[in-house]
Amino acid sequence: MITGDNEVKISYQGPVMIITIDRPKANAIDLPTSKKLGEAFVHFRDTASLKVAIITGTGEKIFSAGWDLKALEQGDMPLENWWEAEDASLGGFAGITEMWSLKKPVIAALNGLTIGGGFEIALACDLIIAADHVEFSLPELPLGIIPDAGAIQRLPRRLPYNIALEMLYLGRRMPAAEAAHYGLINKVVPANQLMDSAMEWADKLSQVAPLALQAIKEVLKSIEGETIEHAFHKMRNDDLPMYRAMLSSSDAEEGINAFVEKREAKFEGN
Repeated sequence: MITGDNEVKISYQGPVMIITIDRPKANAIDLPTSKKLGEAFVHFRDTASLKVAIITGTGEKIFSAGWDLKALEQGDMPLENWWEAEDASLGGFAGITEMWSLKKPVIAALNGLTIGGGFEIALACDLIIAADHVEFSLPELPLGIIPDAGAIQRLPRRLPYNIALEMLYLGRRMPAAEAAHYGLINKVVPANQLMDSAMEWADKLSQVAPLALQAIKEVLKSIEGETIEHAFHKMRNDDLPMYRAMLSSSDAEEGINAFVEKREAKFEGN
């Protein structure tokens, strides 16, 4: 079992894995921290007893400022072809922005300012809950760089295109309430309710049939960008192991029987 360290803290509540970035003051991420986050997500992916992950940060001011610019300036991290310094098997930057093999859901519980690479981490998660004082920003352009670890790929698909360009071009901050208005995030809560709200959702997700839960994410990733007709074709014909396993699973039979018999289902993940 991974227990984490001073920079990436890991804790468990039953089948829920909680990953906490702990690098004061800005929870910025250098290469070693990115690797540790990747190792944590690989452990989550590969451990059958773990069903849901929550990622958050320490403190109340900043979830994550993204790349550690001091490490870049000091030459500890490359800028040109920076992704080549990452271990591709560990999911790219922060272990989640390019972990295509992760089928289990991840909840982002944003405790503070979510900027740059921190915003890109949140965009890579399945569900996003933010404390009511959270703001989102992409401040890369004035630094002479662009947010190429997920924001430029994902944000224009989540927001109205011109609103996304405001954030990418102008670097303006978006308050949590506005982000929720656009559907960019799922929920805004008072700061003292953040982790309770995230755990409430994680508990609900951990009680459903694991194969069905993972099949949803698997199919969604497979059909992203497809027409409806092609999406049906891919779901029926592509190699989607979780979806296929779900269709013939004991859990599917148990869920239907439990509904008919008016009792709670007992899912075993097979």
